[in-house]
Amino acid sequence: HVVDLAKGHTAALLRLQQGSGCVTYNLGTGVGYSVLDMVRAFSAACGHDLPYEIAPRRPGDVAVVYSDASLAAAELGWKAELGLEEMCSDTWRWISANPNGFSSS
Repeated sequence: HVVDLAKGHTAALLRLQQGSGCVTYNLGTGVGYSVLDMVRAFSAACGHDLPYEIAPRRPGDVAVVYSDASLAAAELGWKAELGLEEMCSDTWRWISANPNGFSSS
């Protein structure tokens, strides 16, 4: 969630001010989500089932991707607070309120 990322970046900047040097932190939930998980969460967020088609994995597609945020928790005291449902509902709410994106027209 963008709010979690903002808090994580703020925590990393505060840590940098303490002279920690350049450190890479993963800022994620530590939970992997499938495409089907995303479809279901966005369906719930928008209030209707979204159409989808199950197809074979494409060449180069990885089976699983997720981050280990334990270093951010240990050194920054940061942990993601919001999950997939909040990410999708907030995204849907923003898109609904801003159908032209950031465009002023």
